[in-house]
Amino acid sequence: MGLFLGIFTKVFFILSPFFSISMFLLLSGDMDRRTRNHCALRTSVAILVICFSVYFFGNLIFKVLGITVPAFQVGAGTLLFLTAIGMVSGKRSEVGPDKDSDFAVVPLAIPMIVGPGTIGTILVLGMEIGEMDEKLIAAAAILLAVLMISLFLFLAVPIGRLLGQKGLHMMMKLTGLILTAIAAQIIFTGVRTFLNIPPS
Repeated sequence: MGLFLGIFTKVFFILSPFFSISMFLLLSGDMDRRTRNHCALRTSVAILVICFSVYFFGNLIFKVLGITVPAFQVGAGTLLFLTAIGMVSGKRSEVGPDKDSDFAVVPLAIPMIVGPGTIGTILVLGMEIGEMDEKLIAAAAILLAVLMISLFLFLAVPIGRLLGQKGLHMMMKLTGLILTAIAAQIIFTGVRTFLNIPPS
């Protein structure tokens, strides 16, 4: 249960639910409810496919390129930290709505919601967990996190009305603060593993 909750919490926050809502509302514009829900469904499926592909098959990248887990932990943690800094400072890149384009998969699912920091973090998770039973528990946690993000997307309009633009920005900054702690932990773990320092 501890593994499940830990990974669920980590993945849920790196998927940046309130940033996802802001971007979804921005890109969906004045779409009717049916079209907006269809876009939310396609985005959710894309997020799930990307996350599971990276989680289950990302280790092939390590083997082919000869990248060590500690090195990738430091790199992924750094990217996630920069993403978090952008959220806290309010400078994370945004894309204006284009009614003639299909935004559900690109750019919303990737790289907005599943960005480099998210991909790197999930890659590290896939490499760190070796036992099959633990790997399946972690996969279930990732699935639940993605389903929660999907729920946020389907409820984006009422959540946006409830919180307002200022409320969404405040929650994004709070999420960014939590992400900085997660990123720092990933970096520290990578450095500690590289230097063969036993966990305290």
